[in-house]
Amino acid sequence: MLPTAVSPRILIVGAGLAGTATAIRLLCFARGPLEVVLLERRADYRYAGVAYHRDGNPWDHVFNIQAGRMSAFREDVLDFVRWANTEADRSGWPAPWAGFEFAEHSPAPRRIFQDYLAQRLGQAAREARPGVVLVEADGEAVDLDVRANGVEVTVNRYAPRGRQPGGQTGEQTEVLSADEVILATGLELREPAFAAGVLGHPSFVRDPYSAAGVATLEALAPEATVAIVGSVLSAYDSAALLLRRGHTGTIHLISGSGTVFRTYPDDHEHDVVQLPCPHTLLQPYHDREEFLARLRAEWDAACAAIARDYPGIDAAVVAERVAKAWEPYCPEAIAQIPTAELRAMLDEYGTAISALRVCAVQYTMSVIEHAMGPADGRLRLVVGRVQAITPTGSGRMAATVSPPSGTSHVIEADLVLSNFAREPDYDRVGQPLWRNLLAKGLAVPHRRTGRGVEVDRHGTLLGSHGEPIGPVFSVGVPREGDEIVRNGRTGAFAFNLAAIKNQSIAVAAHALERLDLGEPQDAEEVFGVAADFGNIGQAHRAGFEEAVVLEVKRLATRARGERELLDARVDDRIRSLAAFRHERLVRAAVNRAAVARLTDVSVTPRQLRRRLGLAGIDHPEG
Repeated sequence: MLPTAVSPRILIVGAGLAGTATAIRLLCFARGPLEVVLLERRADYRYAGVAYHRDGNPWDHVFNIQAGRMSAFREDVLDFVRWANTEADRSGWPAPWAGFEFAEHSPAPRRIFQDYLAQRLGQAAREARPGVVLVEADGEAVDLDVRANGVEVTVNRYAPRGRQPGGQTGEQTEVLSADEVILATGLELREPAFAAGVLGHPSFVRDPYSAAGVATLEALAPEATVAIVGSVLSAYDSAALLLRRGHTGTIHLISGSGTVFRTYPDDHEHDVVQLPCPHTLLQPYHDREEFLARLRAEWDAACAAIARDYPGIDAAVVAERVAKAWEPYCPEAIAQIPTAELRAMLDEYGTAISALRVCAVQYTMSVIEHAMGPADGRLRLVVGRVQAITPTGSGRMAATVSPPSGTSHVIEADLVLSNFAREPDYDRVGQPLWRNLLAKGLAVPHRRTGRGVEVDRHGTLLGSHGEPIGPVFSVGVPREGDEIVRNGRTGAFAFNLAAIKNQSIAVAAHALERLDLGEPQDAEEVFGVAADFGNIGQAHRAGFEEAVVLEVKRLATRARGERELLDARVDDRIRSLAAFRHERLVRAAVNRAAVARLTDVSVTPRQLRRRLGLAGIDHPEG
């Protein structure tokens, strides 16, 4: 059991990517005593979650995007690349990775990200100010209640096997008190109805990112016939793993949309282009056919404009550039679409949207494309939806596939993999914590999209009547629907690393602001402070701007010594302004302005770094 906190306590539920990233920011941002508790129910998921944990990611599983886009810090673009080249312990790495020189455009094994995040978290804890501490705890949060003085979280702790009489796994329940709670619960598993009768069958793999799933693939006979349900990037991981191991049997990729992802060019670099608003998409919605016709016309025009105005952009990434450029306009366009239609289109076109928003690296796609080519043919794309999977008398699996038109047909396979299908609808999520939050009205499934839960602009959970649920925030996957309608993020960019980088900054800063200011109504006064500084004399405006510039650098600095020097300079500027307004409110206004600049997605991370003058900031080693 954790001792009673003597300083404010923030409990983060989930220590995967989102939880770890947010913990790092809290440890770096905190200016006074604070206890950050990072709670994780699965030891193998700590610092990684399902996407990056070592047991589920063989060395051939690489990031979908380039190594240069995998930094945990948006303001420090090449941090992951530097770590991989100069800090990572390569003693257990196999060839070719043991001697690999990582570059911004290169691939990187997904499994090393767990070590990277662990080291960056440890670094943040060591470089935190005195009195700011990290506590890593094991257990599953199953319920919470908001009290007048904070939050009480019910946690199940599991004793290791063999510690209990008879060698049984034990379970203890305790209640943890916290001033604030941040929910970073990650991806939720969807149980496929078509596989209800074969979930325990040895020839069916429900989770290819589990240790058991990987072991099954690695032990499979090379000549075996395989059916993979789904054709998104995670399906490519499984197919590429088999192909790199010399698999000779047929691999069927069964896809409802028939989507095939594009390949990034070798020298690809993330960029943001400016495109005019697609005005016809902001017109009133009539029906799906009419809307899609407008969408296609605007899309074709935007792609043509990029080809004309940006001749240096590779054709493979034109769609990605358009999707990114349209993000500022998407919320207004989405607002025109009725809820039922919006949900239906997200379900039907989700994979296609994902494929427009992101490509895949050549390391993976070269294997996939070759195996799909006529000279090889081991990998076959089957367009249709799986209706049922049943065992045959010979021990094989039979997948019944319904094509977009025509009659259903059956694919027999020695092994069937269900591509890792997440459950976006929190009405269907089986995790006890979310079930209890929904039952109590402390959380509500996202009404417009049916993806994730309702949150406000700060990431605070909203209850059944639209009210903020005290000091309870969310980061990562549960905010998918809000990212879509509020920020126009599409595909995996509604919940992936890019979104989490910004959410971790904003939530950590707001959580600390709330601890500093106290009651929410006090916090709302912050909105008027920055506006007031814009309406008074030049000296005050200049002083406020100088404070914001310094605060941006403080938030971006990970070395304690330099951060404390910047903090002192920020304090000096704020004291010179505090005669005009309460000092705590001025600091909160300065911090909000700095956070807004750090989370600006209208530019690339490299452009952001230059714009904010962060190039000279040093970071601690290791």
